[in-house]
Amino acid sequence: MADLLIRNVSAATIRRLKARAAASGKSLQAELKTIVERSGQEPSLDELREEAKKFSKRFEGRKLTDSVLLLREDRQR
Repeated sequence: MADLLIRNVSAATIRRLKARAAASGKSLQAELKTIVERSGQEPSLDELREEAKKFSKRFEGRKLTDSVLLLREDRQR
């Protein structure tokens, strides 16, 4: 495994991270590792855009009903 070094983190940020770690019952290092690993697993903005394009293509050419009209109709019953 690789090591990371982050310089010039403000004292206020360190205090908040230490408090967060303590609340989770973890060391600061374990909490930071969790944060970094979770962040590294999240899709990038480009990946999210591509996924959105794929999703919207599923509805290409379909005429979708305006849900507002359906809700109003249902409420008038």
